[in-house]
Order: sequence, then structure tokens, then C-alpha cells
Amino acid sequence: MPSFVKGQEGADEKPAEGAQADHSGVQESKISLPKESPTAEEEEEEVEQVESDNEGVEGDLEDQNSGEVPLKAQKTPEKVERKISETFFYNYEDICSQPFITEDSGIPINLLTLKHSLGYECTRSVNLLLMDSQTLMYIAGNQVVLLDLKTKSQSYIRSSSGGGIGFITAHPTRQYFAVGEKGKKPNLIIYHFPSLRPYRILQGGTEEAYVFGDFNHAGTLLASVGSSPDYMLTIWDWKQEKIMLRSKAFSQDVYKVTFSADNEQQLTTAGAGHIRFWKMALTFTGLKLQGALGRFGKTAVTDIIGYVELPDGRVISGTEWGNLLLWEGGLIKVELCRAGRKPCHSGPVSQLVLDEGELFTVGKDGSIRVWNFETIDAADSVDDTGLLEVEPMNELRVGRNVSLSFMSKVDESGQPVWYAQDTNGAIWKLDLTFSNVSRDPECLYTFHSGGIEALSVSPVTYLLATTALDRSVRIYDFISNSQLSEIKFKQGGTALLWAPRVVNPKGGLIAVGFEDGVVRIIEVYDPKGLPVLAGQTNTENAKINLKQAFKPHSAAVTALAYERNGDVLATGSKDKTVFFFAVEDEYKPIGFICVPGPVRALQWSPPSHVNSMLLILCENGFALQVPAPLPEEKDTMSTYQIKNLPIQCFHFCSIKSQIKLKEEIALREKKKQEEEKAKLEWIKQQQEMGKEVEEEELEEEPEEEPLPPLYIPEEPSPILCGFYSTPGKFWLSLGGYDSGFLYHCEFSNDHQEDLENREDKPFEVIPIEDTDNNPVHQISFCTSRLLMFCGMQNGALRVYPLQDKDLSVHTMKEYWSFNVHDNDYGQIQGICCSYDDRFLITCGRDGNIFTFNILSSEDVHKELKTKIPSPRSGLEKEKAAEDIEDPNAYNIEEVKQKTEYERIMKEAEEKKTKKRKELNALRHEFLLLLQKNQELPKHMQLHRDQFEMDHRIFEELDRQTAQRIQLVQKEMAWEREKHLLGLQKLQKQFRDSLEFDTVVVHAIQSNHQISTYRLLAISEKYYQDKEHSSWKRAVLKQSWKQTEEKEIVRGTRHPDAIIFEGEAKKLKTSEVQKRSIHYIERKREKIRRIVEKFDEVKAKIVKRKAEWDELYQSKPRDVYQSPRDVEDTREAQENMGCYELKAATNYRVPEHKRMDAAKKMLQLTSLEVLIHKKKVNMNKEILSLRDLKISIIEEIKSLVQELKSIQATLDLSERLPLPLIPQLHPDEVPEKKFECDSDVLLKFKEEQETKAKLQEQLEGSPSSSAFRHGFLHAPSVKQMELREPATGVCSMKTASSVVTEQQKVFEMEKAEPTEMELEILQKEKIKNLYLQETLIKKINTLVINFDAELCFLRHKKLKLDVQMKSADLHYITWYEELLILKKLEKHEKLLHERVNTLISEQEALQSKLNSNLAQMKDRKCEIVKLQECKKALHANFQASLGENNEFADFLAKVLMKKINCMEEKGVEREEDEEDKDEEEDDEESSLGSHEENTESEDFDDSVCPKNCNEALFHNTIQLRQKWLDIEKALTEEKKVAAKLRKQYKALAKEAKEVETCLNTTDRELETFQWEKQQRLNELYVAVPLKLHQVEYLVDGEMPSDFSQALVFTKQSLEYLQKRVVDLRNEKIMQREIYKKAQEQHKQLVQDKKEMEIKIRRLEEKCKQLMMLKFGRLVDFEAVQEHSVNIRREKLKVQIMEKEYEHSQELKKWEERISELQQQLMKLTKENTSKLQQLNHFCQEKQQLEMKLALLKNDLVGEEFQGIRTTDIKEKTKLESQLKYLARESAFLREEINLLRRKDGSIRQEIALLSRKNWQLFQQPSAPQDSATN
Repeated sequence: MPSFVKGQEGADEKPAEGAQADHSGVQESKISLPKESPTAEEEEEEVEQVESDNEGVEGDLEDQNSGEVPLKAQKTPEKVERKISETFFYNYEDICSQPFITEDSGIPINLLTLKHSLGYECTRSVNLLLMDSQTLMYIAGNQVVLLDLKTKSQSYIRSSSGGGIGFITAHPTRQYFAVGEKGKKPNLIIYHFPSLRPYRILQGGTEEAYVFGDFNHAGTLLASVGSSPDYMLTIWDWKQEKIMLRSKAFSQDVYKVTFSADNEQQLTTAGAGHIRFWKMALTFTGLKLQGALGRFGKTAVTDIIGYVELPDGRVISGTEWGNLLLWEGGLIKVELCRAGRKPCHSGPVSQLVLDEGELFTVGKDGSIRVWNFETIDAADSVDDTGLLEVEPMNELRVGRNVSLSFMSKVDESGQPVWYAQDTNGAIWKLDLTFSNVSRDPECLYTFHSGGIEALSVSPVTYLLATTALDRSVRIYDFISNSQLSEIKFKQGGTALLWAPRVVNPKGGLIAVGFEDGVVRIIEVYDPKGLPVLAGQTNTENAKINLKQAFKPHSAAVTALAYERNGDVLATGSKDKTVFFFAVEDEYKPIGFICVPGPVRALQWSPPSHVNSMLLILCENGFALQVPAPLPEEKDTMSTYQIKNLPIQCFHFCSIKSQIKLKEEIALREKKKQEEEKAKLEWIKQQQEMGKEVEEEELEEEPEEEPLPPLYIPEEPSPILCGFYSTPGKFWLSLGGYDSGFLYHCEFSNDHQEDLENREDKPFEVIPIEDTDNNPVHQISFCTSRLLMFCGMQNGALRVYPLQDKDLSVHTMKEYWSFNVHDNDYGQIQGICCSYDDRFLITCGRDGNIFTFNILSSEDVHKELKTKIPSPRSGLEKEKAAEDIEDPNAYNIEEVKQKTEYERIMKEAEEKKTKKRKELNALRHEFLLLLQKNQELPKHMQLHRDQFEMDHRIFEELDRQTAQRIQLVQKEMAWEREKHLLGLQKLQKQFRDSLEFDTVVVHAIQSNHQISTYRLLAISEKYYQDKEHSSWKRAVLKQSWKQTEEKEIVRGTRHPDAIIFEGEAKKLKTSEVQKRSIHYIERKREKIRRIVEKFDEVKAKIVKRKAEWDELYQSKPRDVYQSPRDVEDTREAQENMGCYELKAATNYRVPEHKRMDAAKKMLQLTSLEVLIHKKKVNMNKEILSLRDLKISIIEEIKSLVQELKSIQATLDLSERLPLPLIPQLHPDEVPEKKFECDSDVLLKFKEEQETKAKLQEQLEGSPSSSAFRHGFLHAPSVKQMELREPATGVCSMKTASSVVTEQQKVFEMEKAEPTEMELEILQKEKIKNLYLQETLIKKINTLVINFDAELCFLRHKKLKLDVQMKSADLHYITWYEELLILKKLEKHEKLLHERVNTLISEQEALQSKLNSNLAQMKDRKCEIVKLQECKKALHANFQASLGENNEFADFLAKVLMKKINCMEEKGVEREEDEEDKDEEEDDEESSLGSHEENTESEDFDDSVCPKNCNEALFHNTIQLRQKWLDIEKALTEEKKVAAKLRKQYKALAKEAKEVETCLNTTDRELETFQWEKQQRLNELYVAVPLKLHQVEYLVDGEMPSDFSQALVFTKQSLEYLQKRVVDLRNEKIMQREIYKKAQEQHKQLVQDKKEMEIKIRRLEEKCKQLMMLKFGRLVDFEAVQEHSVNIRREKLKVQIMEKEYEHSQELKKWEERISELQQQLMKLTKENTSKLQQLNHFCQEKQQLEMKLALLKNDLVGEEFQGIRTTDIKEKTKLESQLKYLARESAFLREEINLLRRKDGSIRQEIALLSRKNWQLFQQPSAPQDSATN
């Protein structure tokens, strides 16, 4: 333990009298931690609000201060805020966590003392801290380790709560460091360095654990952030132990919090998928913490591990993909990457450091890169991607397989040195000066990376071996506290066991299991014991050598165990097997057994047991026991599986629920007994008091709650560990639901085959305290078995003293517990005691390895030394053992199965070969029989069918062959479909997009050839766009013309005429018309003629008016210019050429010549389409040429065949050589490459099989792959046929040769020809010779013509190639222009948008100005109207006064009274108006002077003076009221007018500004266009020229520099030369035209004067005639319009039509009434007849009733006594008929009344009555039916 100053803090740092009080205060603060006030809890509930203040924390601080003051001071009622002294320290022994010991157990507290920490939590973020140049600090479980880099010694600081440590961070001065702990309400402790005394304890900062902390640059504040569930960010005044501010940082994991180095009011937090920027802002309610969440925008969301604040407040952070993000204002300003869009790091960026103006980035890829800070600080996005490419200034690659997560800087001898944390298990020392003398990276320490899987201790010395998933095995000396050696393999280690002494007395042998199922036997030895060669020295302390490697399993090895005698090694794995090996110098396999679950642990029975048994513990709740197998008893010829080994099984069945139930029952019984006892005592008391107890009171008992049901988990709880107790009995520790107990189990003797359904229960259970959620993972004993060591899931270490060396409930109650490893992820994986029980070693999933002293101090072990085993003799001469590096290699059983499979296949092949030989012999014999049969005479030969012994055999073979083919087709259907789809995809990808492939057509007689262009199919959208646009224009033009014509036609016609035409059409449809209709038609025809006549007259007037308008419009204005002249001028301006160079500074790009990306893209598209069309046409010609060649070849073949037939009749000497038949080259028909038949496929298959055989020969035996996949390919039928010997084929050939010889025997000799025959033969010969020459000539002609066609087309294609190259050059130039235009497109769009915006604003302002002007005009008109009303009213007043009225002045005063005040207000409001109407001023001045005179005297206007006319007085009063109303309205109108003028001025000013901005933007746009043109001018354009085309010579020679030359086309140059002459001639011609035009102008002026005189004379004459005829001037057009009243005539016609329609309707109603009357009469008759019938029925009824009465009197008897049913039914029937007839008569009466009425609703009423009648008619049918039934 570190030596601390104990008990001197108060004496040294505080006054003597207060020393004890201070210590009591500290102790009090330790015992009762401050609790948060309700306000603080409310703040925690509302942490989603980013702002938080310190109001809720004041209660916390008060509680904290109350805990720090002395006890006497706490009792005082006054609350005095006392500051903590700068010299105050806590006592370390009082705050550090101590081991837990059961009370009154007598276990010493120093049972175990920490000796050394050999591990390192390299995967923990920021687990490296440099306090000075020789002190390195890191977290190890529940300790903070301080490592002295010089002496390698360690000091430790324990956590105060025992819950673990979350972070460590150093003060800027390195005088203090903070330790943030984990646990319930954890502490944050500030320690002093180097004294390591606790300086301050901060409480209440988080709920569960601290994650990170950071001091500000001045060191006055500390920021901490917690883990889930609160994620609380807290700002501390740490010296006073006060919380300044707090807020919830985020709702997910937060990794880091830091202060800004330049602005202490700014903080940053980052974590899972977020970054947040905080500010401490001073508001009117106090200091608050405000946070802004960073928004990723388009960038993918990433976890941010590392970041750094820049001096200007911006932040640079890393990403998961390795780039850097520059944050500004909560947004990503730019994303930084390397050139070529490569990331800054190949993985996450874990740390960023800003040091001395340079930015260091640390990456998980093992690289440290240095960036130019100025470049990054000024970085900005250049395009829409937001990426900026930056290259680092320096770079350091630390090493291979290095993953850096954090580095810390310290000064050594004035030089900066960096220490880096490697998550792959190392600490590096780095020199980042990047100079010539910089040192290479130095690896100071190496450790396991991640959790440690297994641990074992040497049985003879103080050596320790560990393995982990980082693929390494390490050897430690835990006496010297050092790592001796390390060896690495290809896979991670999962199990490890040091061989006992009985196996290796030297103690140097270790068995290691790996995750790929391999077990390696390694040996540790001292290399100094080996013989040393000359010139070599062995400096290593220990060395590891691979002795043997074997693979018994196919999954991870989880357990290893040596039998107690050392004869057998057992290995268990996750593949549910246990393998046994005979332990010899070389381990030999015995066999394996299968178990029902993945193996968790293996343990052999101890020596105290009689039999050697193996306990196998499986993860799924099974435990098995097997004896050690004997190697000589097992047969391993075919397999290593041991099937007859006796196995005892135990399947654990959960009983925890039963235990809990029993406890609950016992608790309830105990409670019930206590209640009964209390009840009896109460009764006794009542009886002593003399009171009687009623039975009701005694009987009242509460109902018991039902007991909880038994629960058995669906999935069995996993077995974690176990060990033997006695033979056949064992203890188990389980996880999951069944944790919390140790279960004593026993194997039963009954053998049950179904293991899954087996349920076994333990016979004894021992509860273990506080293990319900913290099960025991590892159990180990010391050699004497007096101590049991337990490794817990939470990383705690427990020790149970065992007095009787056995477990019991009593012994398990007392224990010693100590939290060593991390409480969250530090589950203990291994516990081992040293061979002499002096030391205990533990390892955990957190990567830590701790060594402890057992009941001894450090001084006792100073004399101990570790002895490293000596090497075996001859070790240096041995070859290196062969290792298994392939993770997919076969295991031992698979090798055995493979060998056996190969043996079986070999035997099968031998049998097949033997059978094939027998078949070949039989075939040979059969062929000989066939040959003999052929040699016999024909009548003796047997037919081939006779050789068939039974035709059914061949039928069966055919059927089997068909079945096999069908089966193969079914089996290969999926593969066929798969490959077919693959072929279709390949064709779609590579062939379908190809319009033309390269086809090379060769000449026949020369080496000339011509090839097609390889073209991709061009998209049809190019053609569609062009055709669609032109079609659209044509359609629009046509539709516009049609609509225009229709509108013209409609405009010329009168609307009334259209209406009458429609009505006329309607009337023409009727065939028969009456006189009234004819009369209406005549009237309508008359009106139509009147309208037509009127329309004609009006059309003449309109036409004449249009002619006049057209004439006046055609009248040229003063500035008129002839359209022809304008067109000529425009054409001249366009064609004369712009003499301003495009490179000139004053060049302005015309609007129609401005180019943008869309136009350029259209140019490129059109060029591409044109090139494609040209190439397609050429390809078609070449393909037609190829088709011609194919037809020529076919023709030549037929001609050659004919020639051969002709030459067959000629002698050899007369035969001319046959011309060669041209052949098509493969490249002439490339499409045949994709055509395949069966021969091609078979050839391909043979090639693939040959390649496969070669590959198998290279890889190994050919049967390995067959065994690997579990099946063999049967040889095909074709292969079987090919395997037949060649003898059979030879025999067939001999048989055929015999047949041909027999045919030759029957040949007869020919007779000699006659003379006639000779002559005929001679003629035939001459003819054939001629034909021979003709055919050969024809063939040669075909070949020559084809070659000529090819040469002609080749020349044509060469010219096209030149054009295509030129087009390609154009395309390249235009494409470069397109790239430039695309780069500038964004800016151009912005300018255009700005211009459009300004234009729209200008138009909007102009419309507002126009509307404002219109309103101003309206207001002015209103004012003028009001002033006129005012004048009229004054004139009316003057008129009412009359002349010489003596009361004129008085009445004038009455009229003008109360006007002065209104005018004064109006004048005051109108003083600010600038524009006033002169007329208004004059009128107001004249009226105002009169008003001033009238207001000079006071008078009473309420009383009419004497002798004054009262009517006149009242009239004046009324006029005055009107006058006031007019004045008020006038004032309002002037106000509105003034307001409108102000608005107009403001709008005009704004319009002027907009116009200025528009002009400025236009100039900017023009400047941009000029700059764009200059950028385009900078492009180089390639122009191919020949030497004769170059006419630019200097001194008769061609210059070397052509920069001053111009390139013209020949046509352009000739045109320019010709244009000079044309312009001279044109100039002379224009002068002559100008002279003629002047003369014509003079003549026209003279004619105009004469015409004006004539027009005036005719107008005078017209006026005189009108005065003579009408007496005044008349408007003839108005007279014409009013001559005919069309509306009146039209109304007359409508009246007549309405009268006619009404008369027709009256006639229809009269006819309807007559029809209804007829129906009424008919119904009345029917009703009368029914009434008569009813009367008849009534009479019959009376008669029947009379007869019935007589019969009743006469008949006597019981059967006639009652009422008869028949009479009742008859009576009921008659009554119903009577009711029906009554209803029918009522209905008829109602219908008669209805018919008498003549209103409009008669039809509805009749329909209603008819429905009622129908219902009534149906109702009587029911009783009739019932009667009939």
C-alpha cells in the first residue's frame, strides 16, 4: 500500500484548537453525504431545457457546507457560509474503500493485500495521464495506478465507494488531479500531487458514474459529465466544493467535456451521434448554462470521440470515417479530407490536439498527422459536397497493428515528449518534433488487449501464464512484477492450463486452447541454459517454444484438464465434445465423447477419491461424469468417437422458486405465531381488567394473500463453475435466475436415454449473501483447502475460510470481500494461488491482472526469487514444430473420417476398374462375333436384332437413361435458371447497350480491310426532344391559326343573329305546324331580315371605320422608318461583322450569343447525334459489304462445286487449278462468339475439368474436395465411353475393311468406247473446258469486284474518319467549355436570379406607382367635385338672399360660422404638403377673406332677427350644415391626397434605388459574361492543317511561332476578298437610291398639301348640306343604330310564343280532365254493381240466419250443443267482405270529390289514391286465404 501522511492534516494545515473539529467535520461528511434539495430534483427532471441556473444547487451547497463545519458549529441556528481553507486536506484512510468483513468473524482485514498490477485497461478511453516526466497514471479496476517510469514501481489510490473509477484528469498546473468514481451517488475527489492526499470531495454531481472531467485553463473550475440515466453536466467551484451550474448534457452517451482554452465561458460536449456547444451566460436571473446542439445537415450523423476548440470559438471534430468537421455556429462549415477524397485517417479520429499553432490528429489507424492550422482555420466549402481537400504537413506511422486512442504531452529536459495509449495493448513514447534527429516510436509496455480469457500458475515456481482473444500468450514473473516473454498465434486464446508436476517436473509445459479448436503445447525455458554459439549471447530471461499443435475441436476450446496421474489430458469445447489425449512426449489422441451442451468446465476427481473420474460441466445445465478412458481399449481405425464409455448425467432442475416459497411460508408462519401470541396477551390483559372479550372480535382475522406460484425458467440457467465434494457428488454455481446459491448435487445410477427431459434436483443448498444479481463465476482453493476464493461477476474477490475443509451453511456466512476489478465489465475470469499459497492472482474481463499477498507483508517476500525452468536436452537441435495456421483446417476426427473415406473410395475405384476390364473383354469378344457374322454369306448372316437376347433389357436401359437425364435436368434446373439469369444480366450490361460491335471485313485478294465503328446505343431522348419540340411548335402554330380564324368569324357576326339562328334550327325540327306557328315564323323571319339589314349597314360602318383606322395607322409618324430600311440595316449590322475582338476589354457579349451550360449541352447532344448518325450509316454500308461477301462466298462455293463436277470428266493435265474458296475471318462475324452448341459446351467442359485436375494435383489428393463437401461426382456416360479401350474401335475398323474388300470382288472391268462415243466425249470435253474457263473467270470477277467495292468504301471511311476526328476535336473543345460553364453556372444563376428579382420588384413598384397615381387622380377629381359643390351651395345661398337683402351680412355670418376653426386645423395639417393646387388656393383665399370678415363680430345665430324671413333663416341654417359636411369631406380628401403623395414619393425613391441596383447587377452580369468569355478564350482549339495551307511566312520562311497567325477557312478568305468589291459597288448603288428618294420625298410633300386643301373643302360642303336638310349637324351612325328597335320586336315574338305554349298546355289539361271523368264514371258503375251484390249477400244472410234458428230449435244432442267452427269462419269471412266494401265506397267518394277540383296537384292526388286503393284491394285477401287454408 502507498505510504500516506495519516492524521497530520489538521495539525499541519489548521490552528491547534480547531484541529479536532476539522477532522470530525470530515468524518461527518464521509458518513452522511449531502442530499439534493427538492429544487435540484426538479432541475434534474427538467434537464431537457438547455438553460439551467444554480438556484436549485444552493440547497446542495448549504448541505455540503454544513457537513464540513465542526459539530458545534452545526448546532448553532445561524447559517454562516464558511469558505474551505486552502490548506485543508482530508485523511486518505478515512475515505478510501476497505475490504468488507463479516461481523464477529475474526477474519483479518489484511487477509489479502494488493501486491502489483500487471494489466492495463487499454480499451478504456483516456486511460493515460502524465503528471511529470517520470510519473504515469492510469485506471486499473478500483484503483488508480501511479507508475514510476524510472523505478517501475507502482503506487495505488483506492476508490472511496468501491464501485469503480470513471475517469482521471489533471489540473493545468499538475499540482492536483481529479478522480471521478462510479457507484450510487459517486464522489469526485481532487487529490494533491505528489503527496496524494485527498484535497476536495465533490458530491451530488451525477447518479451512477462519472464519465469525463476537465479543468478550465485557469484551473478554477471543473466540468464533469455523468453516465446514464441522468447524463448530468456539472460545473464546479471545486476548491469550495460547490456546484455552480448543472444541466443534462444529452439523452445518449456523452464521451467527453472540455473547456475552451481561450474562452472559459465556453464548453463543448460530444458523444454518441452528437456534439453540443455550451456557454455560461449571465442573465437577469443569474448565471445560466446554455447549450446549442450541433446539426449535421447533409453530413452523415457520427459518433464524435475527439475534438478541439479553436481560439475563435469554432470547433474541429473527428468522425467515424476519418474526416475532420469544422463547426461554426452550431453547423458544419466544411468537411476536411485528403487529396483524391481520401479520408484524413483510415478509421475514427480519436483525439485532436492544438499545440503551438499546429493541429495534431490521432487516429485509430495508428497514425498521427500534423495539419497547418492557418489553412484549416481559413477553410471554406468550394462546392455543394461541402468537402475541402487538405494535405498534412507531417505524418508519423507508429507501427503495424497499432490503434491509438489518446496521447499526453510532458517535457523531458526541455524537450516535448508524448506518451500514447494503444488500444491493441501498448503504451508508446513518441517524438513529434519531426526533425532530422527525431527518435523512432518506442514501445514502453505491452499488455493484453481487451479481456483476459484464462490464467494459470506454475506448479513449481512463481510464474504466471495468461491468454486472451488478442492471439497472444504471455508469461509473467509475479515476484519481480515483470513480463518475461510473449508469443503470438493466428487465433485468440480461450483456455490455458499449466501442466502439473507429474507431467513435467520442471514446470515448463503449458497447454493452451484457441478459438479455432486448436490446442497447442508450449514450453517455457530459460534460454541461458542452451549452449551458446561463438559470438552470440542470450539476454532473454525466458523463451516460449511451440512443442506440439493439434486440432481436436471445430469450435473454441473452453476447458483443459490433466488427469491426477498425468496420463490423460481432457479438452472441452463449444462444439459439445470432450477429447482425451494420452500424455506422452508427443500427445496422442485416445478418443472423444459427445455431450449435450457446450462445455463450460472440466475437473478431474482429486487424489482422495478412489476412482479417477472427469466432471464435465455444460453451459445449458448438464453435468456429466465419465471415467478416464484407456488408450489400448479403444478401436480408432474408423473413428475416434468413444461409444461404450459409461456416462453419468445430471440435468439441473431449478429449485430456487421452491426455496423462496418455503422461506415465504416460514415467514408467514412466524408472523402468524407472533400475532397469536400478541392476541393471547391482549385477551389476558382484557380479562385482568375485567372486560369480556366478544367472539366477533376474536374471529376477525385478515385474509392471507395467496402464495406466489412456482417458477421454472424456460431456458435453463447457465452453469458457471463447479467442483467435486465427495465421490459422485459436486457443488455447482449457476447464473441467471438460479444465482444466489451453491447447489450440492449427486449423480444417480439410473440411465435415462432422453437427457433433455431429465430433471435432477440438488439435495443440499447453501445461500450466498448478496449474489442474486452477482453470481459466483470462478471458485478456487488454496493447496490446504482452508481458504475458498470466489470471483464475482462485478469484479469483487471473496474469501471464505473453511475450518473443516468442507462447505456448510455456517462456514459460508463469514467471508472477506474486496472490490478489485471494474464493477461494470470486470468479471473475474481466473483465480489462482501460487504453488506455496503465498500469493493469489486474479484476472478479469477488464484486462487487469492483480497479484495479492496472502496473510503476509511485502518485506517477507523480498528474498524470494523466480526460477525459470531449464531447457530440455537437445532442444536446440530439434526442428520447429509444425503449427496449424489455417482456421478452417480439419480437426483430428475429420482427418480420420477423411482417411477412411479415401480408403473406401480407393477400394470402390479398384472394383470399378476390374468391372470395366471385364466389360471391355466382353465388348471385344462381341465385336469379333460381329466380324465373323459379316464374313458369312448373306443368307447365313444373322440380323442385328437377332443378337439381342431380350429387347426388354435395352428398353429398360433406355428408360433408366431417360430417368437419369430427367433427374439431372431437375437437379440442374436451379443452376440452369441461375446461369441463365446471369447470362441475361451480362447481356443486358454489356451487349444490349451495344448497337454495333466491331466487324472487320477483309479483302479476298489483298491485305486491305475495313472495320465498323463500335457504337453504344444512343438514348432515344435526344431524338424525342428534338422531334417533340418541333412538333409542339407546329401544333401550337396551327392551333393558334385556327383559334384566330374562329375568333375573326365570331367577331364579324352579330350576337342576336346567332341567337335567332339557333332558335330557327330548333323550330325547323317540327314537321307539322299550325297557323299560329306559321305566323310566329313569319314574324321571326321579318325580324331576322331587319336584323340582317341592320347588320349589313353596321358592317359597312364598321368596315369603313376600320378602313379609316387602318389608313390612319398606316400614316407614317415623324420618326417613321421604312420596314425595308430597318430590315436592311439590321441585316447589315449582323453581316458586317463585329470588329471588336472577344479578348478586348470593351467587348460585350450580345444577348443571342451568350452561352450557358444548357445551350452548350444541347450543342454537344446535337453533335453527338450527328456523329452517331454518320457512324451508323457507315456501319450499315460495311455490314452490307459483309453480307455481299457472304453471298459471294456462297456463290463461289456453288461454282467450285460445279467446277469440280466438270473437272471430274477431264484429264488431270487439262484441269486448271481450282480457285481458293474465301473464308470468313472470326472478326467478320463476332456475333458467333456468343453462339454455342453442344460441341462447344463439351469442349469447354473438358477444358474446365482439365483445369480442375491440375488444381487438385497442386492442392493435394483429388478426393479431399469430395470429402470436404460430403459427396462424389459420378462419372458421366460420355466419360465411361471414352474410357473404353482402343481395341474395340480397331476391331470395328477391321470389320468395315472386310466389307469393302468383298465389294471390290464384284467390280467388273469396263469395255473400250466406239468412235461415236469418242466423238461425243470430245464434244463434251470441249464444252467442259469452256465451262471451266468461264467459271474460273466468273469467280475471279466476283473477287475483284468485291475487293474494288471494299477499297472504295475504305477510302470513303478514311474521309469519314477525318471528319470524325475533327468532330471529336470539336466535341473535346465544347466539353471543356461545358466544364467551364458548369463551374460558372452557379454564379451566373445567382446573378440572373438577382436580376429577375429586381425586375419583378421594379414591375411591382411600377404597378404600385400606377395604382397610386390613379388613386391620386381620383382624389383630385373628388376634391374638384367637392369644391364645385361648395361653389354651387354658395351660389344657391346668394340666390336665396335675393337682391338688396338687409340681412345678407348676418345670414352670411350664420353660414360661415364654425368654419374658421376647421380651416385653421386644415391649414396646420397642410403646411407640410409641398404640392398644392393653384385653383384650390385661389378659391380658399377668396372664401377665407370673406370668412375672416364674418368672424370679426360676435353674434347669436340661434335666434332669427326681427323682420327677417324665418324660412330664409332656416334655409341658411340647413345650408350651413351642408357647408360643414362639404368642408369635412374636403378636409378628409385632402388628407388622403397628401398621404398618397407621400406614398408616391417613397415608392418613386424605392423604384429609383431598385433601378440603380438593377443597372449595377446588369453591369455585373455583363462583366461576368465578359469574364466567362475570357475563360472560354483561354481554351486551346486544335486545327489540323497541311503545309500547303500555311500562308503565314516571315521573310519567305515558315516561322516557328504561330501565336500571331490567324486561321481562316478558304471559303471565308475568298468571301472576304469578294466582299470588298461588293461593298464598293453597293456604296455607289445606295447613293443613287438616296438621290431618287429625295426627289420622291419632295413630290410627296407637295401632294400632301393639295390633299389637305381638298379635305377641308369637302368637310365644309358636308356641313352645309346637313344644315340645309336637318337644320343642325347630325351623327349618321347614331341615327342608323336607333332606326330599328330590335329588342322590342324580339319581345313581341317571345310573347306570342308564350301564349301559344300556354294554349297548348291548357288543351292537354282539358284532355286529361275528360279522361279522368271517364274513369270516374267507370268506377262509379263498378261500385254500384258491388253495392247491389252486397245487398244481395245481406238478404241471403238473413235467410240463412232464420234457417239456422229453426234448426237449433229442432236439433237435440251433445254434438250440436256448442258453436260450430264452420259458421264462425263463414261469419268472419262475410264481415271482412263487408268492411272491404265499406272502404271501397269511401275511396270512391273521396275520388269523386277530388275529380271535382281543378288544381295543379291532381295527378299526385290521383296517384296517392290509386296506391291506397291498391293497398285496400290487397288487404281482404288475407282472411280469404286463411279461410281457404
